[in-house]
Amino acid sequence: MSRYLYFVLTLLFLTLWSSCRKDFEFSPSTGNLGFSKDTVYLDTVFTNIGSSTYNLKVYNNSDNDISIPSVRLALGEASNYRLSIDGMAGKAFNNVELLAKDSLYIFVETTIDYNNFLNPNGEYLYTDQLEFDAGSNLQKVELVTLVKDAVFIYPNRDNTTKVVETLTLDIGGEQVETELQGRELLPVELTMTNTKPYVIYGFATVPNGETLTIEAGARLHFHENSGLIINDGASLHINGGLSTNQEALENEVILEGDRLEPNFSDRPGQWGTIWFLDGSTDNNINHTTIKNALVGILCDGNANDSTDKLTITNSQIYNSSNFGLLGRNSSIKGENVIINNAGLSSFAGTLGGKYNFTHCTIANYWSNGFRQFPSVLLNNFVLDENDNAIITDLTEANFNNCIIYGNDNPEILLDEIEDDAVDFNFKFTNCLIRFEDNNNNFTGPNYDLNDINHYEGNIFNEDPNFKDPDLNMLIIGVESAAINKGLPLFATQVPTDILNVNRTTSPDLGAYQHIVFPEED
Repeated sequence: MSRYLYFVLTLLFLTLWSSCRKDFEFSPSTGNLGFSKDTVYLDTVFTNIGSSTYNLKVYNNSDNDISIPSVRLALGEASNYRLSIDGMAGKAFNNVELLAKDSLYIFVETTIDYNNFLNPNGEYLYTDQLEFDAGSNLQKVELVTLVKDAVFIYPNRDNTTKVVETLTLDIGGEQVETELQGRELLPVELTMTNTKPYVIYGFATVPNGETLTIEAGARLHFHENSGLIINDGASLHINGGLSTNQEALENEVILEGDRLEPNFSDRPGQWGTIWFLDGSTDNNINHTTIKNALVGILCDGNANDSTDKLTITNSQIYNSSNFGLLGRNSSIKGENVIINNAGLSSFAGTLGGKYNFTHCTIANYWSNGFRQFPSVLLNNFVLDENDNAIITDLTEANFNNCIIYGNDNPEILLDEIEDDAVDFNFKFTNCLIRFEDNNNNFTGPNYDLNDINHYEGNIFNEDPNFKDPDLNMLIIGVESAAINKGLPLFATQVPTDILNVNRTTSPDLGAYQHIVFPEED
């Protein structure tokens, strides 16, 4: 009986409450809305590339439920902005209801065709306004977007079938049809300047016998699943220069994704890679920043050529979701190179090859989840489709006056399949290395740190005193264990650091000579 009585009383209470409840009554807005910002900056976009979605929060600070008679774009249907309120898209909304002491979100995005405007400087500031109500109650919020002109490189599309052109690559002398969207660069595209940025869709390839030259100050932006491929018989010359302004990097060549919003500035994995195919030769990269790729540089083959397949100097590779610099049975020479923040290894020399790094900083402070490998990985094999190992010579892998460090331990891995017929030659000389093996997990001759054939004059596990490695600031401070520890022999080979500071008198390890950080003054 008591349960039945409880049910009846509850039902009676709900009935009485609902009968007494007044329906919501919305009065017109009086123009006293609050806003989370007075200007919505949609940052910078390239012409005809959609922006991210931004939001504006609108507050009803009054004690009354209100109805906003109109929310609209000042330019109306001609506006290049798009709105969304309560899941509805449009450019004008009537009688938008907002409860007392409540708020609502307005979402804003845009796509703008730069060619609709006349501006000789390659940039156009596009503006509009969000208008709330009218007359004496009118309130406005500014909308601002910087639009940049660019040179667009994209694969051809068949207008009938809508099929996008894919690439056929010469891999190991065999023509291989791929599913990679892209096309060969035209002769007029083989010199890229700093006049306008370049936006690349798909993989742009350098044809056999041609050289792609990228001049100082050029900016290359890659869409998702895009990159550069340097074909068999082709070359890449990136001729960046020293910048006087380290914020603007006006002479640096920068390769990154095509999303310019701040939230994308350091997001890994936005685009593919720079891929040097087996047979490409005479590749040079100087004063270049490569950031936010899947693999910063992928370098295949030519391990036994008399000259290095790739020479990279005074350059930085950051925020690669897999490898920063990956050599596969290749030959790479690096001087004043900085690599940091990679989801796997910052540098990996796999399937043997020939690698020489002098005054380089190879670190890994990956913070986006689990990292499988250390900063530096060397091996002499690859597994085929049947899990059989193909073994080749690691002819040489020399690291001289370098810093090899990170937020894991140890930061070198020497993964050799032993074979008397195959060389596995490596040496770390006068380097600062993070390597602690407290559990004796790394044994064997490759990890005998007292063997001068492989290790000589190194410093282990002392602080490099990087300025801020999480933000890719790997310049060293006055407390660094790397100061004055460089061997002059190697310093004379690379007499200035990445900022053109002379290091021949008292060389520090790594790509930078040390500085005094502001907090150390």
